[in-house]
Parts: sequence; structure tokens; C-alpha cells
Amino acid sequence: MARRCKAGGIRFGGALLASVFSMVFLGAQDRMKIYISADMEGVAGVVTGEQLGPSGFEYGRFREFVTAEVNAAIEAARSAGADEILVSDSHGNGQNLLLEKLPEDIQIVRSWPRPLMMMQGIDESFDGAILLGYHSGTANMGGVRAHTMSSARLADVRLNGTAMSEAGINAAIAGHFGVPVILVTGDDVVVEETRRLLGDVEGAVLKTAYGFHSARTLHPSAANRLIGQKVKAALARIDDFKPYRPQPPYRLEVRFKHYRPSEVLAYLSIVERTDSHSIRFTGRDMPEVSRFIEFILTYSPDLQP
Repeated sequence: MARRCKAGGIRFGGALLASVFSMVFLGAQDRMKIYISADMEGVAGVVTGEQLGPSGFEYGRFREFVTAEVNAAIEAARSAGADEILVSDSHGNGQNLLLEKLPEDIQIVRSWPRPLMMMQGIDESFDGAILLGYHSGTANMGGVRAHTMSSARLADVRLNGTAMSEAGINAAIAGHFGVPVILVTGDDVVVEETRRLLGDVEGAVLKTAYGFHSARTLHPSAANRLIGQKVKAALARIDDFKPYRPQPPYRLEVRFKHYRPSEVLAYLSIVERTDSHSIRFTGRDMPEVSRFIEFILTYSPDLQP
């Protein structure tokens, strides 16, 4: 199996140094770290808010289903050579995955706020990122529960003029650290949308979207099998994937569904109001852009405690 080398760019001369290289670096090269960011809208069977939050009558069952999909990805990644896996619980309140049903040695990122949002914990040591249970972006006319970051607040999110889904923003965050997205799972719309932006990433189509709240879906067990197959396929050609790295400066444009957020945010000197509902922020890098997005979606004067 091909592995991405973390020791690239270092040169050694002589038999002794070559031997040292083999002993010290090849072991590290053989290790593989995978990051899994788990959303829920793209999980098999999800079609409405009834599956997506604590007030929904099916939410408890679908916590089981998203946990099973994550476990299917973990099991397949391990069988394909992954040595370490970090999971980000990235939907809603960030407290969806059933911890006791995950492997004991898996660590999980939970709740909010997070400077890197749905990609918190990723760094240069990871070989690839899996976007599990994802959905299409707010500018897309198709897809189950299509939105970007906030279905209630945001009407459009663009990075350097390109309409962004959560998959796109998170791929750019991963790309800052040199980590490529290798697989996206969800409906047919998000898989096609993500490939259009990132190139030939692996995609697991778990349902076919008919509308914002309707789809033809795989059975959960069939979805888990497909996820496992696609994880193995992605890791088998992990060297084929390239990090997504938009060119700086990073111009983030956000259009709100309501009037006042753009008005008040423009009081900040770092924010330009571009029309009645829209603002522009320019960041030095993607972590700075990520922190700004988290700020505009999280901050409220009555935050407690």
C-alpha cells in the first residue's frame, strides 16, 4: 500500500546516514493517521429535522445510525492500514455520537465553539480526511438539507469568489495543513458537488436526493458496507489525492438571510459590508477564516457561563 511520506525534503549522504534514515524515518512513514469529520444530514435515511436534533422523534435512532457509519469507516480504515484515527462529532450540538459504542482507543472532538470548527484537531501529521454524512451547500439548488454552516442564518458563503459548501470550507482548512480530503459520504448531490471542487475524491452515495426533505435511501446496513468499501478504496490510492489550497488572500463573503447581522458586523474595522445582507472578511490563512466564521455563528452578548 502506498503511504504519504512525512519526511519528504530531507537528504542524507553515505551508508551510515542511509541506515539511520531507514531506522528512524521509515517507521514513521509507515504509520498512517486518518481524520473523520462526522456530520448527520448525509447519513442514510436522514431526510428531515426529525432525525437531526434532540426534539426529533427519530433522533435517538439516528444517533445509533451515524455512530454505526463512523464505526464502519474506522473498521475499514484500520483494515487498510490506518494506525491512528481522530473523529470529530461535527453536527448540531456536537454531541451526537454514542461514545461507548466507538472503539476504546478512538478519541472524539465534541461540542462547540472550536477554532477549526468541524475540523478541530487536524494538523500536519494526518494523511487524509474523511467527510462523513455531509450535505450540499447553501448555493446548490439540490440536495437533502442543503446549507452551509447555518440553514437558519446564511444564504451564501463564498471563498475567493467560489460558492462554498461545508465540504469545501473544511477541505480548505485541511489543505492549510497539507491534508487532502480522500472521501465524502452523503447523497448524490454532495458527492458530485465535492468532486467538482476537489477533483476525483472517493464518494459513497448513500441516498438519491429528490428534494430538500426527500430522498431514496439505502438501508443502514448497506450504507455501512458501502462506506467500508469506499474507505478501503480511498486508502488504497491515498497518494493520488492533493490538498485543496485556495490562493491567498482568503476573501470570505457571507450573505445573511436577515438584515441586521451585516449591519452590526460592519461596525468591526476588519469587516466590509458589501450590500444590505452581505459582508466581506479577508483572512491571512484558513485558520483565521475559520475562527471568523465560528465567531459570527456563535457570539452573543448573553453567552453564559
